[in-house]
Amino acid sequence: MHFTLADLVTDITQNAVEAGACEVELDVEISDKEYRFLVKDNGKGMTEEELKRALDPFVTDGIKHPHRKVGLGLPFLIQTAEQSGGGWDVKSEKGKGTTVTAWFDTGNVDTPPAGDIPGMFRTILMFDSSAEIIIRRKSQGGEYEIRKSELSEAIGGFEDVDSLVMLKEYLNSLEE
Repeated sequence: MHFTLADLVTDITQNAVEAGACEVELDVEISDKEYRFLVKDNGKGMTEEELKRALDPFVTDGIKHPHRKVGLGLPFLIQTAEQSGGGWDVKSEKGKGTTVTAWFDTGNVDTPPAGDIPGMFRTILMFDSSAEIIIRRKSQGGEYEIRKSELSEAIGGFEDVDSLVMLKEYLNSLEE
């Protein structure tokens, strides 16, 4: 179950990374009225039929979670967006990639809390993948863009405690 919007974003971004993408873009924009995100990858993409199956909560490929009989990533996103007065869109082309967009009315009582935004970015940057991850963040306080390759080079990777502490402090500073 997803308790925050950050959980949903992390799940959808993980799907993009696991789709064999070499580049994943994540845009997050939060205002007083709306929480909006876009995840775009250049991974394997889906045919129209595969996309229909991905949107059905009672269908799974059985690969990512062999013990599950249901696939819940996109269906949870859709349910949460619709229940909170928001919306969603998924576009995919086989061999070219997928783009998932969702938005939520932050004033709606059914909208989950935003969650830990810097923590979400840290988790996404630490996914075990060589994919370039580009994160763009917009808020009333400003905007910024970060790239996994540049951060990894600057702090010496994401493998040791000192680097992870620097990553955490840097991401927190961007949100201040």
